[in-house]
Parts: sequence; C-alpha cells; structure tokens
Amino acid sequence: MEVTADVVVIGFGAAGACAAVEAAAAGASVVVLDRFGGGGATALSGGVVYAGGGTRQQVEAGVTDSVDAMFSYLRHEVRDAVSSETLRRFCEDSAKMLAWLEDQGVPFDARVSPFKTSYPTDDYYLYLSGSEDAWPDPAPRGHRTRAKGTSGKAFFTRLAEATRRAGVRIMPQTRAVELVVTDGRVTGVRCRTLTGPARALHGALSKAGAKPWLYYPPLGKRLFGLAAWLERFGRPLMINAGQGVVIAAGGFIADRALVHENAPAYRGGLALGTPGDDGGGIRLGIAAGGRTARMDKISVWRFITPPSALQRGVLVDSAGQRFGDATRYGAANGGAIVERGGKAWLLIDDEILQVARAQVRTQTAPFQRWQVRYLLGRGMVTAPTIEEAAAKAGIAVPEPFGTPPYSLINVSVRAGFGYPCPMLTLGGLVVDEDTGQVQGVAGLYAAGRSAVGVCSESYVSGLALADCVFSGRRAGQHVAKEARC
Repeated sequence: MEVTADVVVIGFGAAGACAAVEAAAAGASVVVLDRFGGGGATALSGGVVYAGGGTRQQVEAGVTDSVDAMFSYLRHEVRDAVSSETLRRFCEDSAKMLAWLEDQGVPFDARVSPFKTSYPTDDYYLYLSGSEDAWPDPAPRGHRTRAKGTSGKAFFTRLAEATRRAGVRIMPQTRAVELVVTDGRVTGVRCRTLTGPARALHGALSKAGAKPWLYYPPLGKRLFGLAAWLERFGRPLMINAGQGVVIAAGGFIADRALVHENAPAYRGGLALGTPGDDGGGIRLGIAAGGRTARMDKISVWRFITPPSALQRGVLVDSAGQRFGDATRYGAANGGAIVERGGKAWLLIDDEILQVARAQVRTQTAPFQRWQVRYLLGRGMVTAPTIEEAAAKAGIAVPEPFGTPPYSLINVSVRAGFGYPCPMLTLGGLVVDEDTGQVQGVAGLYAAGRSAVGVCSESYVSGLALADCVFSGRRAGQHVAKEARC
C-alpha cells in the first residue's frame, strides 16, 4: 500500500496538529499519522498555554504585561535552551499565537485566580503558572483552556477539528517504522497500519488505557500491552513525502531505560505522557542523521500549593537543612529535591496547618483535593515538639518556626497514588531555530517534545504546550516552502 502527500507529520498531538494546519494553509497536501488515536500527552494535559505580552485575556482582566517583562522572566527560566533572538520572537508572537489558537476554536477566559495554585479551579482560567511573583513585573500568563476539569482534552479536540477542516488526511493506528532517505534527503516514511477490527480494537484499548497509564500503571500497561500485541498485524504502508516530514511524536519518558541512560538520578516518578512517548520519533531522526541535545533534562513536579497557605512552609532535607523556596514553581522544587537524593519534607506550624485545611474546599480542583487530603493525612506527621516530629519522620531535627504543634509533610520524589510525582523529558532533536529543520538533515523537521525548544532547560506550566504551538507552526510553515521532490 502506498500514499503520497506533500508533507507527512508523524504524531498527532498539539505540535503535529499545528504543523499540519499551517502546512495545509500554505497549500500543501498533508498526511498526519499517529500510532494511537491522536491527542498524545496534549490530551492528558491541563490544557494550559503560557502566553503574555498583552493577550486579549490579560487586557480584559486588567492585567499589565509587556513583551519585555515576559522575556526577562523567561530568560531566567529558559537560559540557553534557545537563543535570545528565538526567545524574543516567542514572546513577541505570544499574544498573536493565542489569538491564532482562538481562531482554530480553542476557548480561553479572562478570570484570574486570586490565590497561588498549581492548577486553577473551574472558576478561574488565567493564573501565575510559574515563579513570576518572585520577579519584577509579575503577570499571570498561564492561559487555561476553558473547560471543566483538566482542559487538555478540550484543547486537543478543538485543534483536531481544525486539522480536519483544513483538509488534512489523518491516519490513526499507524506506526512510523523508518524514514526513507534519498540522495541525502528525507522523502518518505515506512509504516505499519492497522485496518478493520484490529484497528478498532487497538483504538479502544489505547483510549481505555490512557488514564490508567497515569494513575494506575499496572492496568494501563496491561491495556497498552494488548494494543502493542495487535500491532504485529499491521500492514506495510509507504507514505511518500514530496516536500518533507515533520516529527512531532513526543518525548521519551515512557522508555525508562533511555531515561536512566541520560538522567539516572530521575527515578521513582510518574511517566507523564503516553506509551507513545517512548523516544520513537527521536530515534527516527537520529537514524536519518540528526543529533540530540539536553537529553538529561527532566522536569519533575513537586507542587506545594494548593492550598496556598502551604507556601508559607519551609522545605527541609533528611539532614534537617532548609533549602529551596516553597513559593517557587513545582518543577523548580522538584529538581532541588532530586539533587538531595529525592528526599524532602515541608515543615509547617499549627497556624499554617489550620489555614490550609480551611482552604481545601475553595482552592482545589477535584483531582487536587484527594492529593491534598493525602498530604494532610497519611503523608504528614505531627508532634508537640520539633524533635518529636523529626523523629516520627525519620530525619534530623530542623530549625523550628511559628507555633507548635509542628508538622512535617513528606514531599519526597517517589511513586505513589496518593501524591504522584509526574516527570517529563525536555530534550530532543537539535533543530534550526528559524525553520525547525533537523540540523544536517534535508527534508526533515521536528517540533514539540521531539525537539529541543523553548522549555528544554526548565519547565513552567503552559510552556510545553506553548512551545508545541510555536514550534509546530514554525515547522509546518517552512516545510510547506520546500521544493517538491
């Protein structure tokens, strides 16, 4: 079986959808293939896009923000993951990027969260999604897609609809096996695709396994294992690419061996993504002559809030030494905890504990509520003296503050249903920052977590999706300009 298109996109998440829409808008015929049914980690995400510099929502909310303020803050977070010129362009185009998403049907809202949180409740859709309040001119830039619960599914659904409206051919249950290179240029993709009942069953299994993969891995692995078994019945398929191929197949957090090889200190956390985040797209790029960078960069999340009162606590390690800052973004604290062997506790006094308990009902979304109840229950020890509390926790005695009794909340990096520790990879294929072309490989582009991008040094909420949109659109626009083979 053989198919021909101008542009072939591998992976149908945010980056792949944006690449496909832009390539189609430029007049290219486009095929998007996905090993599963599409959505990837995007559909499982919170649907938050990091944007600023005067978005419509910021203006409506009365928020003062500027491109310079956004750039100044992100320069600290992004560091040298991308050049200053690329980061400046990312910031300058930010408000227009969000408007473009709205044009595709993705809804946003101007209601600002009045309290510090890792993810706002359904009452709010604009919030401080990083560590902005520790820097001059802070502004809420986390734009959550307007939808109930976690908003990633709604975000992707609207992008998928836009992709179909653009006339893109979508091929689910189709796995890329190899890139075809002709005279030093990528000209196609060899695949295996499921048809008939096998396709339907594979789709049902992968859909049913998505949430368990995150929240109850034994069941998720069982369901995806059955889906993987079905893939042996895939039929060979050759997709010719007249202008180029875009790899947008996610990161590699699902391949624990590859994670251990590149970042051995990061273990015990929850693989944030799908089984498709196994590095397959990155490997395709390497086999075609691409190179990788920042493969050791992992974002590990240890959020202290909500409830917001907990940010008044103090982080301590097993030696009882204070470190970090409980007001900082969860990934910043997560990285600091990993550096201390993955062990940490939040020290709070009685006043903080009482206020925190009172805030649970109004400041938490349902998925946060059970985590907070775990932290303030089984995950915490309390005693009349700091010495007794430390003994219960099994750590050295930290310096106390406030009023007794004292509590130590276990925020260590570890697997666990009560307080999961999500992790995602940030490195990938090295691309030209002006075009998204994989360096040294003609006809091949990469976007999203398959490529080095804006969030490849550190992560704040919304920056990965924003980079998927930014890099996906960039790749789609430029691959469509390639001369036809």
